[in-house]
Amino acid sequence: MIRPTKHKTPRRAAPKKPSSNQKDPVGVYCRVRPLGVEDEECCIEVISNTTIQLHAPDGLKANRNGEFKETQYSFKKVFCIKTSQMELFQDVAKPLVDDLIHSKNGLLFTYGVTGSGKTFTMTGSPGQGGLLPRSLDMIFNSVGPYQAKRFVLKTDDKNGMEVQNQVDALLERQKRENQPTVVPKTPSRQRLDPEFADMINPEEACRADGVDEDSSYSVFVSYIEIYNNYIYDLLEEAPYDPIKPKWNGGGTPQRQPNQEFIPPQSKLLREDQNHNMYVAGCTEVEVKSTEEAFEVFWRGQKKRRIANTQLNRESSRSHSVFIIKLAQAPLDADGDNILQDKNQVSVSQLCLVDLAGSERTSRTRAEGSRLREAGNINQSLMTLRTCIEVLRENQMCGTNKMVPYRDSKVTHLFKNYFDGEGKVRMVVCVNPKADDYEETMLVMRFAEMTQEVEVARPVDRPICGLAAGRRQKNQAFKDELSRRLEERGGPVNTESTQSVMHQLLQNLPPLPASEITDPHDDVTLPRLIEVLEKRHKIRQMMTQEYNRAADMLKSMLQELDSSLVSKENLIQDQRGQLGEKDKTLHSQKTEIDRLEKKSKMLEYKIEILQKTTNIYEDDKRTLQQELESREQRLQREQTEKRRMEQRMQGMVQDTKHKWEKECERRVCAKQLEMQNKLWVKDEKLKQLKAIVTESKTPSDHGPAPDKHQRPAPDKPQRPSRERDRVPAKRSASPSPVPTGPPVRAVHRRSHSAGGERWVDHKPSSNVELDTVMQPILGSNAIKVSAPSEKALAKCDKYMLTHQDVASDGEIQTKLIKGEVFKTRGGGQAVQFTDIETLRQELPTGPSRKRRSSEGNTAQGGDRMEGDWTDVETRCSMAVEMRAGSNLGPGYQHHGHQKRRKP
Repeated sequence: MIRPTKHKTPRRAAPKKPSSNQKDPVGVYCRVRPLGVEDEECCIEVISNTTIQLHAPDGLKANRNGEFKETQYSFKKVFCIKTSQMELFQDVAKPLVDDLIHSKNGLLFTYGVTGSGKTFTMTGSPGQGGLLPRSLDMIFNSVGPYQAKRFVLKTDDKNGMEVQNQVDALLERQKRENQPTVVPKTPSRQRLDPEFADMINPEEACRADGVDEDSSYSVFVSYIEIYNNYIYDLLEEAPYDPIKPKWNGGGTPQRQPNQEFIPPQSKLLREDQNHNMYVAGCTEVEVKSTEEAFEVFWRGQKKRRIANTQLNRESSRSHSVFIIKLAQAPLDADGDNILQDKNQVSVSQLCLVDLAGSERTSRTRAEGSRLREAGNINQSLMTLRTCIEVLRENQMCGTNKMVPYRDSKVTHLFKNYFDGEGKVRMVVCVNPKADDYEETMLVMRFAEMTQEVEVARPVDRPICGLAAGRRQKNQAFKDELSRRLEERGGPVNTESTQSVMHQLLQNLPPLPASEITDPHDDVTLPRLIEVLEKRHKIRQMMTQEYNRAADMLKSMLQELDSSLVSKENLIQDQRGQLGEKDKTLHSQKTEIDRLEKKSKMLEYKIEILQKTTNIYEDDKRTLQQELESREQRLQREQTEKRRMEQRMQGMVQDTKHKWEKECERRVCAKQLEMQNKLWVKDEKLKQLKAIVTESKTPSDHGPAPDKHQRPAPDKPQRPSRERDRVPAKRSASPSPVPTGPPVRAVHRRSHSAGGERWVDHKPSSNVELDTVMQPILGSNAIKVSAPSEKALAKCDKYMLTHQDVASDGEIQTKLIKGEVFKTRGGGQAVQFTDIETLRQELPTGPSRKRRSSEGNTAQGGDRMEGDWTDVETRCSMAVEMRAGSNLGPGYQHHGHQKRRKP
């Protein structure tokens, strides 16, 4: 048996919304709060009613030109520090309330740095009501006379609205009053909150124009907060549970013994059948006046998370959303009752959002839960910025990137507004003090970018097809019916009147038979006349009795009238006295209400101060414990530091003594090594002198040597290691190898001569010089003027002859030598190992020419000394440069030290 495949339930298609080609940019307004201290540095200047300018404070760096950078930002309107709450409401929130009454949605949120006045702008204070209370007052002033009775319009659990008849609504009211429920009851009008009772002056009340009189209205409010990216219902009242801890009215949890804090249950976001986002299970309270809405708002405000930070004493730690939902249902054709069709009910809502301020933890010094709260706040605000950036890019560049609404609960809840479900307005609150300059600049950039986002203009919703003016006509009919009944003295009972007339007719004598059959009948007529005369007499008696009774009634009425007039005069007097007493009672009641409000306000302030005091005491205890722990740690560190200092002093002394001995040893070794080198040089000079002397000796057929020749100087003695050795110290350098007797004076060959095959690289620009010592590379050397790979492949050694001009103007020749080896790639490489310098010098003075020994015999000794000195000076310039010598700038010696020949 083949099982049928299961198919998923297809998603209901969204209803086609009427498209609107017209778009409006997001309205961004700026409000500047006053400075806390008058002489504090200010970084914001209001240039016009639409432009502000930011000045960099003195502590920041200047730009490249050396001047402070100044930037200007434009808004739809700028409100300076002298702007009243009424002026702000007229420009920002009043158009949104008008749209709400005309079945259009709206979103208004405040944005800014912490401590910039967002909560004051949205809520206000006594005498200076903010945008929220003024919006509620305008709504009830406009739709107050046309409100439906309670529970006639009822919200369901799927963001919809249901319609009930009068009987069901009455039963619902009785059920709510008699049964305790989790949902908070509608507050009473006598219990007014002290903070909101005097927020709005009666002179500042306003109402909307063009309200539909043929509809009935109901107002529902809900209050939620988004804390750490979780949604909580501030109007939810859970039943008491003695096991779990609860949250008290001030928004802080109550601690049970040995138990942790358990926050209230968070809510979920869902999508209704029209693809609009809503908070599932959120409490929606129906209110009938501004006072009721204020009290509901304040009950939720007490549960909102606030905390004390370095920048704000009462800093909002969550985003609060106050939702005003207005349900509009048309009347039936008679204009008396609501049309029983929920599809005809129009629901619009206005969301008033107070965003938590962005903050830097380096300034607030937040730790623990406060640090986590700040991170979540900044993350949600960053998501909002990202969504605005993507919307702006999609609209300006024509791209179709996905907007990350779901990354944050704030953006996910209000995604429909940015998709064209209503107007969006933002109030940017800024603090002009210099400490908030960098954060304020970021807020300004975000506001400037937000103004470039356009939102589709909402279209007007279709209205009911019934005739207009139904309510007014029905009311006119009722008034006319009442007036006519009052003119007639009430309804006339005709049945009672006919019964009284029938009784009166029965009291009269009956009429006899009046039929006459005989013309001479004299009985019938006289009997009829007698009966008629009796009836006439009875009628006269009844008339007299009636007149007498009427006179008596008239006199009684006159007496009653006179007594009534006297009583009315007395009542007027009593009313006057009662009016005076009412005035006195009213004044006393007003004074009592004022004192009660003042008492409640003082109690609330005392409660806030008590909470603040508790917070300060907790902070004080925490800081004291931290201070004690740090003092103990400091003492331990100081003790450890002293111990380390003593230990390091001992190590320094030991190391110092050790290095002093090592330095003495090395100095002695270096002295001995230098003495050995000096002895080696003396030996070389001595051999050179012997060569020169031998070259001056005449041949067999030449003249005999001069008898008066100056004897050779004594042989310098080699420094004795045994004589110069320092006791207990030993030289690290080896003793030099002793040289033998002077060799035969022949032409000395260069060290480059050997059994290897050389590449002699001489550039064509070199100049031939007749120096005493010339390099001899052998007959098998390959001479080239440019590097050649073939020549390198055939040889083992390489020598480059390089000439340049020395500092004294003479030409010096450098012989750069190296070894040739094969590389892994099959090529040839040269590794330089040594550099020799050949330099010629022309001595000045009379000793430039070579002198012979046959000249002036009288000065033979001096000439002999001068001759070998000149030759030594000339020949010493061709001695090769050994490893470690100074080769001049641009050269680095990589060669190995050559072995000395015996």
